[in-house]
Parts: sequence; structure tokens; C-alpha cells
Amino acid sequence: MKLDNEIATRSNKKIYRDGDACIKVFDADYSKSDILNEALNQARIEETGLKIPKVREVTVIDGKWAIVSDYIEGKTLQQLMEENPSKKDEYLDRFVDIQLSIHEKRSPLLNSLKDKMNRKISSGDLDATTRYELHTRLEGMPKHVKVCHGDFNPSNVIITPDDEAYVIDWAHATQGNAAADAARTFLLFSLAGDNATAEKYMSLFCRKSDTARQYVDKWLPIVAASQSVKGKPEEREMLMKWASVVEFE
Repeated sequence: MKLDNEIATRSNKKIYRDGDACIKVFDADYSKSDILNEALNQARIEETGLKIPKVREVTVIDGKWAIVSDYIEGKTLQQLMEENPSKKDEYLDRFVDIQLSIHEKRSPLLNSLKDKMNRKISSGDLDATTRYELHTRLEGMPKHVKVCHGDFNPSNVIITPDDEAYVIDWAHATQGNAAADAARTFLLFSLAGDNATAEKYMSLFCRKSDTARQYVDKWLPIVAASQSVKGKPEEREMLMKWASVVEFE
């Protein structure tokens, strides 16, 4: 495999293209278990029938772990939104439809979203009162088993030249409540400073899924607290405000 065509750089990883293969190479100190879990998530999502890049192998290159998948030709929805601002609403509408198609799927062996969020809330540095409120709220939320992407944003959707949509980056996939997945996407738009799109997204999701806005809002502090554990330093202050149940309500 050749690593002379770098196509993206992410935190703790670099992504290369070699012909029809996409090679994600992780930093040497990246958690081995997290890498293997990401590959396993991707393999399990393949089995749902969703259009995603197929895993080819997990290997070690120059002492670093790597996941090799199909390379998907095309542009991300983020790129298309930036290149065609007049069509942004149209792209956003499709974006929500793709997310709802994910939520229609089931994958019984995926990790539980509730369990993952409970662990993250416990491992954060929130005060005991806030942790208690968040754990209590999380425990009271309905238990669902829908496939949730966990990091669904326009940069993780590739539109091919023949207009097929592929969803990438399944590292955070779980099974759980779709409203939590929507809350995460809303926060991602907000963290990017695009509050107008965040509100449009939320309205579209609630209308198309027949979900009450108040129900998704109840997930926001939980999701924000979960994200703050490994969130970027520059996002932490905003996430901590969302995570404060008292302030939020």
C-alpha cells in the first residue's frame, strides 16, 4: 500500500488514497481497542445494508495501526453546501432523510448508546450534583435500539458522481435513541457557529420523524456532557454550558 496521496488529516490520524482503497492511519499512541472497535462497528453497519465503505482489512503500517476500506469517489455534503449555497436547504433536507434511513436500521451487537453515555458522564469532571442529574435524566429516557451514527454531520456524507449517498466514519456508532443522535448533530452545527443551520436541521428532523422538539431538547445536556469528555478544548466551554441541566432548564 502506498501512502503518498494524503487526502485528509484528522486529530490523531491521517487518511490516504491508494487507487480504490482508503487507508486511515492512526497515530502510534492511539488506543488499539478503539481502532479495532471502529473497524468492528463498520463491519456491523455493512451488514445492515446501508451504503457505506466496506472494510477490507485492519493492519499495521510502519508500526501504526490502519483501517483499509473502499475509497468512495465524490464530494461531501459539506463541500456541496459550500460550493452551492443557494442549494443548502435542499442538501440539508437530503441530509436529514439519510439520517432517518440510518435510524430505520437495527444492529443488535452494537454497543448501547445509554451505556456509553453513562460511562462518559461518570468519567468527566462535572460536579457530583450535575452528574447525578444527568444520570437520572438518562435513566428516565426511553430505551430504543435504532442504529445511531454518533457523529452525523455533512462532512461524513459523500455524494458520488451518480448521486448515491455514502455515510463514512462509524467510530461512534451505537444502538439507541434516535433523538440523542439528532441532539448530537444539532450540537455539531452549533459548535461550528452555524446556529441558523442548527435550527433548520432541528425543525426538519422533528417534522420528518414526527418527534417533539422538547423531546430532543431533553437529550441536549446528556449529549453535551458526553461530548465534553473528549471534546476539543475550544469547544469545552460551550459544551459545559449545554451540559448544565439547571442552566438549560
